[in-house]
Amino acid sequence: MAVILTHENRRYWKWNVSRSRRTSPIMPVTTAESEKAYKARAHRAERAAVRVSLSRGVDPPSPRAFGDPWNGDKDGKRYRDNAGDLLRK
Repeated sequence: MAVILTHENRRYWKWNVSRSRRTSPIMPVTTAESEKAYKARAHRAERAAVRVSLSRGVDPPSPRAFGDPWNGDKDGKRYRDNAGDLLRK
């Protein structure tokens, strides 16, 4: 929708137009669409380990032993020093 900037709608236009640049150079490091498959694999491995530990009568492993988010398909965000053109939306 094109907005013609006049004296009457100047204040409205100022707050309702999207920016053309990112506000910070913190960007995702991923090419994956989602983490659904990674989470399913991690939870499946955790359930199997708990099942084995219960059948042996030992304490189950810690849930943190499975599914490290930094090894997932979408592995967080990073600060980019020389972002340049990457700051364009």
